[in-house]
Amino acid sequence: SHNRRVVIETVRLHGSLSRAEIARLTGLTSQTVSNIADELQEGGMLRADAPRIGARGQPATPLSIDPDGAYSVGLQFDHHGLTAVLVDLAGQVRGRLTTRVSDPHPDTAVAQMARSIKELRARATIDWSRVLGAGLAMPGPFNPSGQRLMGPTSLPGWEDPDVDAIAKRIGLPLFMENDAKAAAIGEHLHGRAKRLSSFVYLFIGMGLGTGLFVDGHVYKGAGRNAGEIGHIIVEADGRPCHCGNRGCLETFAGAPAIEALVGASLGEHVPIIEIATRADQDDASCRRAMSDAGRHIGNALADVCNL
Repeated sequence: SHNRRVVIETVRLHGSLSRAEIARLTGLTSQTVSNIADELQEGGMLRADAPRIGARGQPATPLSIDPDGAYSVGLQFDHHGLTAVLVDLAGQVRGRLTTRVSDPHPDTAVAQMARSIKELRARATIDWSRVLGAGLAMPGPFNPSGQRLMGPTSLPGWEDPDVDAIAKRIGLPLFMENDAKAAAIGEHLHGRAKRLSSFVYLFIGMGLGTGLFVDGHVYKGAGRNAGEIGHIIVEADGRPCHCGNRGCLETFAGAPAIEALVGASLGEHVPIIEIATRADQDDASCRRAMSDAGRHIGNALADVCNL
């Protein structure tokens, strides 16, 4: 129910709280909070901490999130491979696996997802029946219908993924989101944006994207592609972009653009991760390419902040 979510969210944000403190922060009645707290304790979502001894009256027993109350599996699949994590209710990572996926086709990739989840389960010392589901983050953008992936940053064969079929193969209910929005949701739940209701999260992968939070909710837009910062035009009549425009940010600051620039300078292909490493080691070509990309990204973010 809505009130249950309000109570859990309040405890998540503020930490250990007494029932009276929860009532004060949420505006719910003391009786409502007491009933909900009892239900959540019985369900294993909240736990009682050591009583606080005050100046008068009965000691208050504060409540906090029980990390073992529920778990979820996070899957990130992109051009570099697959990462699978097991996360508890407090956001702590309880298991992690990273594997290379040589063939990104759905049949191969989903089979690896299933194997990774099976291995996480074998390694974990938890009650697996409390794993509520899995989230799959992948490069976007999505099409307006909500699931189909499209564009060169997307993975081949994933143009129209069958989420229900994937869920059946991995053995867990599945929620799917593009990587930038998934990262923003994670940052809002457990990161530096935990107490922010409105913010922009910049995600840099093969492409560039942002996750937008407005008034406490992730903003997706009518076509679920709000935040495609990579297609802000930074140079009129600039380099052609796969989207059909010219001068988009990704043509200057996306990983392929940086690799192409460094490759032309050095006469060899250098992967983006190595470019970043060389830039830290004061390689002139790599440092200049990263600096130029950062300048373009900074200008684009300044425009986003002014919207």
